[in-house]
Amino acid sequence: MDFNKLLTVTFTLFAVIDIIGSIPVLIGLKNKTGDIHALKVTIVSGILMILFLYAGKPLLKVLNLDVHSFAVGGSIVMFLVGLEMVLGLDIFKEEQGSTGTLVPIAFPLIAGTGTLTTIMSLKANYEDQYILVGILINLIVIFIAIHLLKWLEKILGKAGLIAVRKFFGVILLAIAVKIFGTNVQAFAK
Repeated sequence: MDFNKLLTVTFTLFAVIDIIGSIPVLIGLKNKTGDIHALKVTIVSGILMILFLYAGKPLLKVLNLDVHSFAVGGSIVMFLVGLEMVLGLDIFKEEQGSTGTLVPIAFPLIAGTGTLTTIMSLKANYEDQYILVGILINLIVIFIAIHLLKWLEKILGKAGLIAVRKFFGVILLAIAVKIFGTNVQAFAK
């Protein structure tokens, strides 16, 4: 297994999932709905991501799309998510209900459109084994982050959370440009 590929996939998913940047939202939901079940959120998010990893390509085939087309579209979405993170804009507006653990946390906050699009975009450049391990590593991080919400809030503080979000936004922008450039060449053939 190529460690550099695994690192790229893991950090790409980490930046898109943005569990650290989601801490303020998670804390607000926890205060509003009571308790967030970290294990349940992790399992449901993992099932959605892994299901899309393996069933996403057949779904694209039904829709008469190829992975390169989806990767180009996905890289544009990733680019916009990165802009949101860096500029503090709300390009994508998610409806935040008050149902708690599964909706809106597992879906769409963690395993939402950006994450699923990223998984399909990564499939154009990386083997499934790297993406699966990257998903599993991120699920561990998600579980720990949700479990330690209050502690993370105290450690990072408001300014720290903003800085982390902007840092991962810049990384996400660079990755989106790379995926776009790699896959847009498939249209020329």
